[in-house]
Amino acid sequence: MTTRGVLYVHSAPRALCPHVEWAVAGVLGTRVNLDWIRQPAAPGTWRSEFSWQGQAGTASKLASALRGWHLLRFEVTAEPCATAEGERYSCTPDLGIFHAVTGIHGDILIPEDRLRAALTRSRQGETDLEAEIAKLLGKPWDDELEPFRYAGEGAPVRWLHQVV
Repeated sequence: MTTRGVLYVHSAPRALCPHVEWAVAGVLGTRVNLDWIRQPAAPGTWRSEFSWQGQAGTASKLASALRGWHLLRFEVTAEPCATAEGERYSCTPDLGIFHAVTGIHGDILIPEDRLRAALTRSRQGETDLEAEIAKLLGKPWDDELEPFRYAGEGAPVRWLHQVV
């Protein structure tokens, strides 16, 4: 079963851009040429967006291929399909990688065992419940990536495939 998604490279040093393309090409099994534009939120870095189509699980392979590159900020999304929920991966140099399962409307679906663990940590005084829920929803990653998400001049406009 195939799905589709988008890779958002929010910021990458110029020297890293060809390596990102090679990594994406290695996952997709085809040559990839990304359109790079300057990232105004981090002078000296570049941004790109790439729509992809592939087997369910491609988003996780893309995220795995790109994670660990210290100066790279990116997100990978995958739409749900008949055999798999949607996915979202976010990665920043400071926070590392975040993964969420998403439903058909884009909502984050949090497994009950993760909610129970957050409640337990909160009850034991290890953490604040609000902070735990924020992490489960990816808020720290959203907060860090938000300035990078705004398209600069010349950035491609991404239209929604389907409005529900």
